[in-house]
Amino acid sequence: MVFFVAAFALLLHVVVWGAGAAILLTPKAWRNYWPIFSAPMGLALQSAIVWAGAYSGLAGANVYARWTELLPIVLLAFALRKHGSEYVVATLTRYWALGVLLLVDMCFLVLPQAMASRRLTTMSLGSCDAADYAAGARVLQEFAKSDRSGFIGLTEVVQVASVDNFFDFWLRLNHFTPSALIAFNGAVFGFVPHEITGLLTIVLLVCSLPAVFWMSRAVMRYSPRVSFWIAAIYGLNPITWYAVAHVAMGQLLAAHAIVFITWAGVVLWRNRLTWSLGAAMFGVLAMAYWLILGSYNFIVIICLVPALTYVGASVLLVGRWRRFGQWLVVMLVPLVVCGLLFTQRALGLIERFELFGQYDFGWHIPVMSPEGWLGAVNGPALGPVALWLRLLLSCLLFFLLVMAFTRDVNYRRRAVFRAVTMMLPVLVGYSYLELRGALLGTNASYDAYKLMAVFFPGQLCGYCYWTTLSRSRQSAQRWAARIGIAGMTLFNLSVAYRFSEKLENPPLIVDVDMVKIQKIEAMPEVTSINISVNDFWTRLWANAFLLKKPQYFRTHTYEGRLNTALKGDWELTDGVVTISAPAEAGSLRIGRSFSLLNTHSPYFLRLKLDEGWYQLERIPRVFQRWRWSKGDATLLVENPQAGPREVTLRLLMRTLEKREIQVWRDKTLWGTVTVGETLGERTIPGILLPPGESTLELRSSILPTEGNARDARKLGFAVYAIELEVQPVPDGKP
Repeated sequence: MVFFVAAFALLLHVVVWGAGAAILLTPKAWRNYWPIFSAPMGLALQSAIVWAGAYSGLAGANVYARWTELLPIVLLAFALRKHGSEYVVATLTRYWALGVLLLVDMCFLVLPQAMASRRLTTMSLGSCDAADYAAGARVLQEFAKSDRSGFIGLTEVVQVASVDNFFDFWLRLNHFTPSALIAFNGAVFGFVPHEITGLLTIVLLVCSLPAVFWMSRAVMRYSPRVSFWIAAIYGLNPITWYAVAHVAMGQLLAAHAIVFITWAGVVLWRNRLTWSLGAAMFGVLAMAYWLILGSYNFIVIICLVPALTYVGASVLLVGRWRRFGQWLVVMLVPLVVCGLLFTQRALGLIERFELFGQYDFGWHIPVMSPEGWLGAVNGPALGPVALWLRLLLSCLLFFLLVMAFTRDVNYRRRAVFRAVTMMLPVLVGYSYLELRGALLGTNASYDAYKLMAVFFPGQLCGYCYWTTLSRSRQSAQRWAARIGIAGMTLFNLSVAYRFSEKLENPPLIVDVDMVKIQKIEAMPEVTSINISVNDFWTRLWANAFLLKKPQYFRTHTYEGRLNTALKGDWELTDGVVTISAPAEAGSLRIGRSFSLLNTHSPYFLRLKLDEGWYQLERIPRVFQRWRWSKGDATLLVENPQAGPREVTLRLLMRTLEKREIQVWRDKTLWGTVTVGETLGERTIPGILLPPGESTLELRSSILPTEGNARDARKLGFAVYAIELEVQPVPDGKP
């Protein structure tokens, strides 16, 4: 229940924040539609407040956020006085159906997360962006811009391009607005970032449904019913659910903003272009550009593509170059103004593109064809459906589009023209990126997905042009459209259900034990920390929880978290792989999963998984974590002491087939244990580790077990805990 209460509170907070601004800034000719503009106005205003707060020198949003709640109240009061409360209420009640859609979609999205955890928390199906956003939220919520304490000012670790501190990294290069929204709403409601990062991602998707309705109704000129259905499909579509499941807040903000940029561009070209109309559009365009510059600032380079394609094609067909120049000026002036206000982020664009050239961001995402964009995919990984079904659905979609285009080309040329210009440029870009990724072996498919996602509202409206057949005089065409609508709805509902199943037991979640890491910040004896946590998700969250302590990383964890020498006085290790030492070593246990080791202790060792392991798996509610081996597997142990250390290796493990596991160091066999299907602890005492690095190899007596239909992997053995217990050194001598 707490998830639903928090989610609806966040949604209402955003909408109320933007209500007054929407009434005042929506152009006069469209003022009756101000509720459509309320959510993006609220998001932009909250982002602007945090930007101003950051440069004011105040110690984070916790200081000023609640005081600024007066701003939306003043704006709404002024709007009510200017236009009258009866007018505002009357226009608001016209959108009751959209309001119901928002609430229903919110319930669909929140329910699986509420099933996964009893406490407010954040989860993901694979991406670790949530932890990155949360770290930025803590920076903006608790620290002043001039603060250089702890991790914030650790230049050798946090430097990125020209940025030499973690605070400026968020202002200049990283996704500022998502973190700003988390920080601001957290400060107002008393939440900490890990509690609402996932929920705010849901709110961003739900807030964008009216914008998709507006794109369909005002740009594509579809009927109200079709527009409502397209908005509902956007809220169920696997592309948007994938964004929620991977906590892609920046993507959702950019998609939301591009809707209004495209609408403004089309309206300014359709109507007689006057300076009064251009001035009326300034507020809407400034809001949209602000959201883009604050989230995916690099998208500002291409955010005009749909509108520019529509207008540019018109110019090529009918001329009117002078008017085209005027149109460009009106469209770009708000961008210039926002760029001047968002100076640091505008200047950081070049560096952001340089980083794209240095790092292959993202992961592989399956190639999607049009039937996949409309919802026909094979589950949460966005894999394709069976080839025969894929070909059948693609042919049916192509046939329906051709039928609708040929039907309308004679007497509704403008409608066909709009649909084609919405789809074509993004389709070309998507195809290029997919081809580039396939040829070069890079993660360009991730870029292709992001490109499709930020332009998806327009793409969805364009590819649903066949719904206009529902108005045809021919019954066969009407029935074809109705069957297509029903089939597409069922596909999207089916995939949304599979996402829900996956999210009820997410592979990545901020569990109760992980939250206990933040207790370390209050320990004065812990002056600096090496984050030697194997799991990427946990390592990033540990960073977010420990910003008040200097931190060092063995590997390049993420932007702003460089790998350096491990200089920390203490070392944080996670639960599957741990070191235990005698009491005099001064080690600390943090919950059930983490240990804090004193690096100056004579018993200090480092242990990490090396080769032959699959990714970490978990069942959050019963607090189980494990890793399967691919067959034989290795552990890497580092002994920084001057002499050898004797250890006892403890393995909590099981396997699918009874087998013997031999433990080797170099060419020496140190022990053999028998492992069966029942989970149990196995102990190998007396292993001697010389100074320097050693490799412990776990060799299986039989080959890995072959996979099945549910899990195609070849599995060796599963370890739930690997512990090296360092034995006491008599009289301090080895």
